[in-house]
Amino acid sequence: MQPAASTFPPDDEPLLEEPSVNRPGGRKPGDHPNGAYVIFFLLGIGSLLPWNFFITAKHYWAYKLQNCSEQAGRAPSDLRDYFESYISIASTVPSVLCLVGNFLLVNKVPASVRILASLFLMLSIFLVITVLVKVDTSTWTPLFFGLTLACVAVVSGASTVFSSSILGLSSRFPMRNSQALISGQAMGGTLSAIASLVDLAAAADVTDSALAYFLTADIFIVVCIMVYLLLPRLEYSRYYLRSHQESPSPATVLPGGPVGDEAEPGGTAPLPSVPPLRPILRKTATLGFCLFYVFFISIIIFPSLSSNIESVQKASGSPWSTKYFVPLTSFLLYNFADWCGRQITAWIQAPGPNSKLLPALVLLRTIFLPLFILSNYQPRAHIRTVLFAHDAYPVAFTALLGLSNGYLGTLAIVYGPKIVPKELAEAAGVVMTLYLVLGLALGSACSALVVHLI
Repeated sequence: MQPAASTFPPDDEPLLEEPSVNRPGGRKPGDHPNGAYVIFFLLGIGSLLPWNFFITAKHYWAYKLQNCSEQAGRAPSDLRDYFESYISIASTVPSVLCLVGNFLLVNKVPASVRILASLFLMLSIFLVITVLVKVDTSTWTPLFFGLTLACVAVVSGASTVFSSSILGLSSRFPMRNSQALISGQAMGGTLSAIASLVDLAAAADVTDSALAYFLTADIFIVVCIMVYLLLPRLEYSRYYLRSHQESPSPATVLPGGPVGDEAEPGGTAPLPSVPPLRPILRKTATLGFCLFYVFFISIIIFPSLSSNIESVQKASGSPWSTKYFVPLTSFLLYNFADWCGRQITAWIQAPGPNSKLLPALVLLRTIFLPLFILSNYQPRAHIRTVLFAHDAYPVAFTALLGLSNGYLGTLAIVYGPKIVPKELAEAAGVVMTLYLVLGLALGSACSALVVHLI
């Protein structure tokens, strides 16, 4: 017997079809006028924008760590010179630990509690950071440095819990909402790059720029809290959240059954306190590798390699070749191309989650490494050859790097929670985030090695 044709608009259907056994009866409400989509997009921006602004204010941190003195005084130089390395360590370790903790708490603590707690924690820390902008810390620079690293650790951990929890939550909805979340994250990077350019062009006071960055972050975190509280008030959202609650428990579909295996009628087995990790890893292994490798290659190149590629016209002394080349061709272009790649997935989802073409395309991105190394990277100590001696080459390479990162990375991360039973979707979202973080962590370590080899 042929199933009845769907009477719902195409963009209201899950992009990866869910088994009908998991759907409650009744007509599905539409997302009009794209309320849930916009909310997830804003939550995506808010998940990374505060952190991006924190990093963008690099001149502010250098200023603060030189005893707030234009003469730089005699402040401990390593605090300033190796600040980014300290930041990397202080952010990566809490991220991994909080991801593990979030996975263990998926079935114990409601997503709303984890999301709101992480947002309020981020807001509290950023308010402290904002207040300290105009405080003279010149007499307690080492203490300020330690306080800053503590803030970094807390913000990084809270941001990770928020990002992975909201990704898991979006997996209960049609895939276009997960795409909106991921696209919003890229927009957060683009906005921070634009803010950096405006700051560079205006040549504003370093503390005024930092105050603008952090106040914007404060406001956007408040916006995230407001729109998240609005989400369950939408009929569209209530339908999918109710659908998730009425689904059979993992105990009735695992282990080993494919998505769509029928549960016993009226199965009410309680959720396990910790989601079963092995079935999730088995289901998402290929997609997890794809996500890991996409960000592994990207973080090796951006920003450590791409931001050190100079214009071949630098000797001319023009503002384009000296002041704006790197901010425009590295940071803004990469972030914008990344956003475009993620946005394309709203209309095109190919190759599919089980296609062998997806990992092949991901592995093909390895070619970007020699392309960037053989561009006009400076300074060079070992590899003297500059094969791509024209400004158009790094522009094209950066655009392709960002576009492929956004497109392939988004496909992998939104496919992951969709190929496991719905009851494990949130836990699978946390696992996919872990693959991403591991790719970034290992790629960051390898980027330092690559730079030394050049």
